[in-house]
Amino acid sequence: MIAYRSLRVALLGGGSVGSQVARLLIEHGPELAQRVGAELELVGIAVRDVDAKRDVELPRELYTTDAETLILGADVVVELIGGLEPARTLVLQALRSGADVVTANKALLATHGPELFEAAEQVGAQLSYEAAVAGAIPIIRPLRESLAGDRVKRILGIVNGTTNFILDRMDTSGADLDDALAVATELGYAEADPTADIGGYDAAQKAAILASLAFHTTVPIESVHREGITSVTAAQIESARKAGYVVKLLAICERLTDPDTGEEGVSARVYPALVDRRHPLAAVHGANNAVFVEAEAAGSLMFYGAGAGGVETASAVLGDLVAVARRHVVGGPGLAESTHASLPVLEIGKVITRYAVTIEVTDEPGVLATVARIFADHEVSVEQLEQSVSAAGTATLVIGTHHARESALAETVTALEASPVVSQIASVLRVEGA
Repeated sequence: MIAYRSLRVALLGGGSVGSQVARLLIEHGPELAQRVGAELELVGIAVRDVDAKRDVELPRELYTTDAETLILGADVVVELIGGLEPARTLVLQALRSGADVVTANKALLATHGPELFEAAEQVGAQLSYEAAVAGAIPIIRPLRESLAGDRVKRILGIVNGTTNFILDRMDTSGADLDDALAVATELGYAEADPTADIGGYDAAQKAAILASLAFHTTVPIESVHREGITSVTAAQIESARKAGYVVKLLAICERLTDPDTGEEGVSARVYPALVDRRHPLAAVHGANNAVFVEAEAAGSLMFYGAGAGGVETASAVLGDLVAVARRHVVGGPGLAESTHASLPVLEIGKVITRYAVTIEVTDEPGVLATVARIFADHEVSVEQLEQSVSAAGTATLVIGTHHARESALAETVTALEASPVVSQIASVLRVEGA
């Protein structure tokens, strides 16, 4: 028997995710009440237009344009508006009123996370955001709670389904970027303006959130190095396939030693990289997401599943909603963020990894020695080299390096571009996951 009072839930946003959250909350209400120990009463859905057409039929009386009044009468506020404003203002209002907040807003957390967490901690409220990264995949709670006593060393994440679909299609069908993007748009994986996805902005926001959690350090979005997939070519994909690699857009969060000072720091970065086809991330196909975590004690862990979709993301939102509602029943303050390590965020030039550099050169004696000398002069060690010669008198060199510092590799590429024996730098890709 449920003795606790009903908990009032306010929903901000009635889009694809919001409407699914409302539907599931209504349809599964009795079952959720048994799990929580209190009924969850959906008191309203704040939207811009109450008469807009929606995918899910819900009682019209639930809709309102008065978000502020709705918030003031709620125990839990679920924010699914997206973007920075008015989401930031409304979430702060909810937290300062003492309500718990569940959000799927990655941009908001990546940009204003410290401010929001401080507001929650001041009043003992809970701010939960499982759905903000990787959709239905449970990754926030494992990092925030399950691995809180461990030491996370590195995270490799495929956290954007649109780019993974595009790169996977290029790999499996030989399509170029534009054709693969067109298919992704037709199937609804890509927005009409795909810049946030293919430009790496979406993945960078998620990298900031993951790095802040994993390393107990505030990592602002401005400190995340970002490269998208707009320069990835079908030729690069084919070359990678022949060499036993696949190209993936990775969000990488890593605990590093600063090569200049010897002190510990962290890195958060997003870029397309070569991943060995034997690595678990290479088997992530279509629009799926996966996050590969390397921890000191727990070892290697992988979280895999649907990274987007209305009902899939709604699953993660409802998981957070049940958890924060239980806290109301049992009592106690909300779980505060552990961001007190204050490790420095290292610039991309201090990152050390491996590289695959493809260059076009003139096919004549002494060229290999000249190229090798350029690499050696900048302290980048060559691990392997493959050469193919064309009938036009040019040669293609694919050079794989040992681990090298990013700044040294950048200087090497600049020197290669200036060399008279190099016709073109065809490709520079990092090698990750090894």
